[in-house]
Amino acid sequence: MKTSTSLAILASLSGVSAFWRMECRGRAGLARIDPLMNPGGPAQHAHAIHGSSAFSATSSYDDLRNGECTSCAVTEDMSAYWAPGAYFRHANGTYEEVNQVGGMLAYYFLNPDMKDPNKPIKAFPNNFRMIAGDSTRRNYTIDGLDVHQPDPAKSDWGKDHETTQVDLAQRALGFNCLNYHGDAEPTLWRHYLPDKAFLDANCLDGVRFELAFPSCWNGRDITSDNFKSHVAYPDTVINGNCPEGFDVKLPGLMYETIYDTAAFKGIPGEFVMANGDVEGFGYHGDFISGWKEEFLQAAVEQCTNLSGRIEDCSLFTIRSEDEQRQCKLTSPPLIIEKLLGFIGDILPGGVEISRGPGPAIPKPHGAPAPIPLPAVSSVVPGLNVLPGGAFAEKSTSEVAPTPSSTSTTSTSTSTSTSTTPSTTSTPVPSDPPVPKGYSLVRTDYVTKGNVVSKIVVIETVKYVMAEATETVTVTATRGTDKARREVHHMHQHQHRHHHGAH
Repeated sequence: MKTSTSLAILASLSGVSAFWRMECRGRAGLARIDPLMNPGGPAQHAHAIHGSSAFSATSSYDDLRNGECTSCAVTEDMSAYWAPGAYFRHANGTYEEVNQVGGMLAYYFLNPDMKDPNKPIKAFPNNFRMIAGDSTRRNYTIDGLDVHQPDPAKSDWGKDHETTQVDLAQRALGFNCLNYHGDAEPTLWRHYLPDKAFLDANCLDGVRFELAFPSCWNGRDITSDNFKSHVAYPDTVINGNCPEGFDVKLPGLMYETIYDTAAFKGIPGEFVMANGDVEGFGYHGDFISGWKEEFLQAAVEQCTNLSGRIEDCSLFTIRSEDEQRQCKLTSPPLIIEKLLGFIGDILPGGVEISRGPGPAIPKPHGAPAPIPLPAVSSVVPGLNVLPGGAFAEKSTSEVAPTPSSTSTTSTSTSTSTSTTPSTTSTPVPSDPPVPKGYSLVRTDYVTKGNVVSKIVVIETVKYVMAEATETVTVTATRGTDKARREVHHMHQHQHRHHHGAH
């Protein structure tokens, strides 16, 4: 049974005072948007986004506040919450989105600074911004400890010199193996994502990704250059003593997102986060407060029921789960790419899987995935246009590479792929017609002798900022036993959500 989930989490965190659990049952979008790290342009990788529908690559506080809706349960909360999405890499190299179960939860813990427990907790100032975690981290470095072993007792962290902010940040993320037929694992207990064999054998109801944010503030800055240095963790992550210079205590924010890894049980492959991390060390999240500071301060002072239920605080205006799920991002996408379902043989943004111990080196400026040139033989003679059927039900350009050609990452400019002979001037072929229902991606030129072939790459696309169901032709199929497992799994989670479990 899962009826006492909130109290179980409260007990597992030991020392937690009052809190509430912000339900965000809807996902506002899955997109390469990150106004903190990549303002004004495409993000490095895809994010699962919750909160204000006005979230965009240039979101201001006023933008978030003026959004049409929020995908979270409390109308007064127009904040933005986002973290990398999750994918499954099949044995044949193709990627498939891993579904979220029940949206996301954002816990607000009202834990005082234990150096001065009577000092009040301060609400997030308007437009407060911060990041937890490090997208490029690919190892675990706490004093040579084995990440596969449980943490030492928290009372030992200080005397063992394990309370630097780098150490605490690594302990602020967790991957909770879910099996509703057994005992629950403690929160923030496992700091790495187990491999596929372990998940298949033990995590029958998926994995809960957990991320705690710093809750000690310098009292001055609503943000900082790296979105981290204005805040710090207390010495046991969720609670404890704030470090010197960070003497203002904020609500302790923690994200929880369940991913349906169990849907892939028995299927060869591995799970990978959208930032190319297969081990979990680079899990991270971002936050922009869209609360009105005075309202949030009132909630901090009055919403102190130990149940954690937002319904138990009369200040909050609660939206239904259907209303939360209907709220979607309203800004148009910056880049048209496949993000949902089967997405092809590369992660959004061209992100590559990177394994430790060295840090990941992301592509600059969230570059789009490279699009290979088609072989000359695949061009229709006399027309030089790829056959329309090649893109009939795809939303990325998927054409065969040619060894003699060079890929380009541009989607709007023409690039020569071989040196044009300097002795003669060859004519440039005219633009061929683009079939109805398709759009021009780019043009390329291939020179063979004194013949210049003009290759026009076209595609048909779908916007994916709003959640939608679409039919996609794929090469991999699942057996009937797998299909039955998925249906049964979905039924189980629908039943549990009805009782408020997460």
